[in-house]
Amino acid sequence: MRRTSPFVMGIIYTLMGILFTYIAIGSATETVWNFSTILLALVATFDFGVAIRMFSLHSKIKKMTKK
Repeated sequence: MRRTSPFVMGIIYTLMGILFTYIAIGSATETVWNFSTILLALVATFDFGVAIRMFSLHSKIKKMTKK
């Protein structure tokens, strides 16, 4: 079984962050301070943070294999 590379996981988490951001914008009807909007924005923030860490891990692995 083949492992998924951190680069692919970074792309997946970025797409999920974009999706949750889109859903959060759509759920903000009257005000942004709804529980669902804040929760979706927090999930999107988490996804973008994990994506950044995955891209960073990918670059570190690439540097280690070049040595």
